[in-house]
Amino acid sequence: MNTALLKKLCETPGIPGREERVRAVIEKEIKGLFDEVRTDAMGSLICTRKPTGKAKRGGATKIMVAAHMDEIGFYVRHIDDNGFLWLNAAGGFDTRNLFSKRVLVCGAKDDYVGVMNPGGKPVHIASPEDRKKVPEIDEFFVDLGMDAKEVKKLIQIGDPIVLHEPFVEQPLKIVSKALDNRIACYIAIEAIRKLDKSRAASSKHNAEITIVFTVQEEVGLRGAVTAANAVGADIGIGLDTTLSCDTPGVPDTQRVTKHGEGTGIMVQDSSMIADHKLVEDLCTVATKKKIPFQRCILPRGGQDGAAIQRSGSGARCATIVCGTRYIHTVTESIHKDDLQASVDLLAAWLPTVK
Repeated sequence: MNTALLKKLCETPGIPGREERVRAVIEKEIKGLFDEVRTDAMGSLICTRKPTGKAKRGGATKIMVAAHMDEIGFYVRHIDDNGFLWLNAAGGFDTRNLFSKRVLVCGAKDDYVGVMNPGGKPVHIASPEDRKKVPEIDEFFVDLGMDAKEVKKLIQIGDPIVLHEPFVEQPLKIVSKALDNRIACYIAIEAIRKLDKSRAASSKHNAEITIVFTVQEEVGLRGAVTAANAVGADIGIGLDTTLSCDTPGVPDTQRVTKHGEGTGIMVQDSSMIADHKLVEDLCTVATKKKIPFQRCILPRGGQDGAAIQRSGSGARCATIVCGTRYIHTVTESIHKDDLQASVDLLAAWLPTVK
């Protein structure tokens, strides 16, 4: 497993609308894997492999695989006279997870480590009622630990901010911020690399494969919408994280996926109902190749596959997901075997499309 690549992807900052650093990492990593690579007006990276086998009469089937580059984060919305930075969210946060966090403020000339906290009294002088309160996003500020005049020289309104925690490899798991959705970028790259390196006849693909590393998914699938309309795919695959709530305090009926039981094949989420034939095709390939998988349904939450499904005159779509514990926190956790199964399934399925 190429954990060095995944670490680099996760630790590279890239909030919605400011994915350019992540895109640069991917561009360097995919050299030689695609016939055409371009960046669209919104910033999505569109990468196409022409068929390596015999395309069907009338033209090759077009597949679009979407993996979003952005992570949830913030923009600087105000700098006060004391040099504190006030925030506007770019993506969905549970503010209970934001207390006393280190952040990285990405200035025009350099990056600066700061500390994020909500306004209010520390625990030693807080009343019982104070301690019960859950603050809103607009109550959080960032302290850069420097003079206010210096802050105003270095930081401006609109600079991006990301949570700043290290990538950690455990015996069975990987823990990091931004696994949502850098794991999808990783899956797409490694699946195409696997396809590219294989000399087996079964790895030749008759379809035209376009991998799109999309922007602004966390704020409404925005990059996938424009990219999908440009690609005009017949079949779409969304790559993403999904919930793995196999942890204390959550009933089994709500766990969505379970760590260690394989890649997830999403039947339904709140943005899309998958094409049932495509779901069965993925399950058949997984069974034949002995790739562990689990069918799943997510009651709330969506992904880029929905944008592909609704683009142009429509497309048949499904979603491959990797179960993630503690999602939208700095301790997102995935099982290594589930991640590898996701790579293996995408690489095994792509050559089966006629």
